[in-house]
Amino acid sequence: MSTAPEAPTGGADVPVSKPSQMFKSCWSCRLISGGGLILSGAYVFNAARRVMRQGAPTSVGTVAQITFAASLAAWGIVIIADPVGKAQRKT
Repeated sequence: MSTAPEAPTGGADVPVSKPSQMFKSCWSCRLISGGGLILSGAYVFNAARRVMRQGAPTSVGTVAQITFAASLAAWGIVIIADPVGKAQRKT
């Protein structure tokens, strides 16, 4: 006689959620992580602008820093918008 609980089988009456689906359906999780990425992009951009405002010549490192800041902010927007999750058809 076994006392271990049975795992959900995913039948018609019991939906089984996958870990990847939990993050996509959690609006607050997407908002917090996307907002954090946008704010970190703003911080990196501000650090690059501070160097440029001090009169230092624009270097390759400063341009790379601004590009990295833009990519962080874009990644945050993609996390919040979730275009892939909206494109998937639910059956």
